Amino acid sequence: MTMTEPSAIRIEPIAFGISSRRLTIALYSAAVFLFWMAQYLYVPTLPTYVQSKTSHLALVGVVLSMYGLWQAIIRLPLGIVADWLGWRKPFILAGLALAGLGAWIMGTTDSVSGLTMGRAVTGLAAGTWVPLIVGFSALFPPKEAVRASALLTLFNSVGRIFATSVTGLLNEWGGYSLAFFLATGIAALSILVMLPIGETRRPLKQPSVGSIGRLIARRDVLLPSLLSAVGQYVNWAISFGFMTVLVKQLGGTGVTQSMFVTLSIAMMAGGNLAATSVNRIGARRLVRLSFVLLFIGTGVAALAPTLAVLLVAQICLGLAQGVGYPALMGMSIQHVTDAERATAMGLHQAVYAIGMFGGPALSGVLAEAMGIQPMFGVTAGACLILGWLGSRLLDR
Repeated sequence: MTMTEPSAIRIEPIAFGISSRRLTIALYSAAVFLFWMAQYLYVPTLPTYVQSKTSHLALVGVVLSMYGLWQAIIRLPLGIVADWLGWRKPFILAGLALAGLGAWIMGTTDSVSGLTMGRAVTGLAAGTWVPLIVGFSALFPPKEAVRASALLTLFNSVGRIFATSVTGLLNEWGGYSLAFFLATGIAALSILVMLPIGETRRPLKQPSVGSIGRLIARRDVLLPSLLSAVGQYVNWAISFGFMTVLVKQLGGTGVTQSMFVTLSIAMMAGGNLAATSVNRIGARRLVRLSFVLLFIGTGVAALAPTLAVLLVAQICLGLAQGVGYPALMGMSIQHVTDAERATAMGLHQAVYAIGMFGGPALSGVLAEAMGIQPMFGVTAGACLILGWLGSRLLDR
């Protein structure tokens, strides 16, 4: 199999007779849409739900951080095993099932420890994003890696928009638990959508420590991963973390919290659309733009006296994530052979998941010590410095 061949996964006619590449792309897209709906249906009010079980902001941060922690743990090993065994689909199906299980645990528990466990399971579920991205990208030529990532991330964003836009209403209709139970059902539906896609198992390729070490040390793989970790830190510390707590402090309701998260993801979708034009704009320009917007958004949030000003900050943060995330993800696998792509993607996602873990955990401690908005100001300064240094290194 050469680097110029468009697919490393051949879609076989199976029980449903599905052999069309276009239909396969549609099924992947639908499964991704449903999966991320299941993962985000309860996210807008999850911080305040956890806060209703404890008075400590640091403990709220710990619960939220489980999502990123277990992604960081599972993603690189998952990528290595998927490349080793030559299979991707079984790991995708397992991840979809874990999304439903984690939501069900959180919906049925009444303790902080139960919420911690459920959030950890959904973090493990998010590991399926590794084989999903790699399997979808394999349907495109290697030079289209950034565009393929942007397309799939767009369906990711649309699914999250639908999910987060109804969270507040679901809470009003059936309490916090309704969103968790609906997420369980949607995860089951995503499995049904994914089942018809056939996959020809590739030859076994036993990994070696040397080859994995060389891949990890590759600058074109590691540097985009580290920059993505910075972006995810800000995203999960602010947009999906303590922003919703600040919204409530400034007089917002559950519906307002839901609207803020939905707006952020809608802006991400707009950024994803811009990233599909990467061949014209340039991936490095998209990355630089994303860090400028991250700094502006976080800085405005640190000073925002009203919900209207806070809304401007959320728009900037959403656009930043929308243009930067797919660009960095595509760059990390653009020059990697197909046989090592799942490993490279696992590394990329494991590294940026450290930011997803560190964001809520560290920002929770800082918020408890100095307040939410001062913590936002510290985060803005760190983002500006790290983004500038990383972009300079990327240019070299």
